[in-house]
Amino acid sequence: MPLRPSPSDLHDRPRKSHWIAVVLWSLVAAAAYGSYSGRLVIPDRFNPWAPLDVMATPNPLTPYKLSRARSDPGQCLAALAQTGMQYDVLPDRVTAPGCGFENAVRLRSAGIRIGAPLSLSCPMALSFFMWEKHALQASAQQHFGQRVAAIDHLGSYACRNVNRGEGAPPDAPGGSRSRHATANALDIAGFTLENGQKITVLKNWPDAAAGSAPSPQARMLTDAHSGACRFFNGVLGPDYNAVHRDHFHLETGGYGMCR
Repeated sequence: MPLRPSPSDLHDRPRKSHWIAVVLWSLVAAAAYGSYSGRLVIPDRFNPWAPLDVMATPNPLTPYKLSRARSDPGQCLAALAQTGMQYDVLPDRVTAPGCGFENAVRLRSAGIRIGAPLSLSCPMALSFFMWEKHALQASAQQHFGQRVAAIDHLGSYACRNVNRGEGAPPDAPGGSRSRHATANALDIAGFTLENGQKITVLKNWPDAAAGSAPSPQARMLTDAHSGACRFFNGVLGPDYNAVHRDHFHLETGGYGMCR
């Protein structure tokens, strides 16, 4: 016959759990203070207060470090300088009510072909690099055994409102400004692999109604989309609405969303 816990055991369990929690939190607090004060040396990879290393393989601390770098103009530019991308720092400017940019760059080269230079906020440029290096290229290697050589985009900075697909023009009065209006968004339509193969969101995004297994192109796109959700605040694709049937909308600075 199995032994039942005595009433005293049942009474002591919450007390024991409380003290275990206190001890664990004390250890965490001590480690955090030791790291912050410099008395305890922790490798930068596992140190939440260490600057973002854009070349390091992402780990659970990367989103926090990326968010912290994006929120501070100096840290953002310092992290961007590690990327090897070629860009010019743009002066802050206001172009219209709700339009303009601060802490922005004119991206000329990103290691992959981007076509015409892009005006992006520093947080967007930094997130773009992290996504391209740590998610996009990985998905291309996994499904095709080669790298992405170029992206096909539909633009970044544009002084306009959110396009909700309701028939209203994007500059109609009373509409809310798009993240494009502050250089905090970029629309990606497709990719070109090293062998010249083109993969587009419009043609290759998986069709759930088809009932057949997704193609390698479709699997790469879904991986690139989910990977973007790790490095941008907002990601919208064809499953969101008809307006996005032909591109991924990537943005920083807004509410978290991955659709």
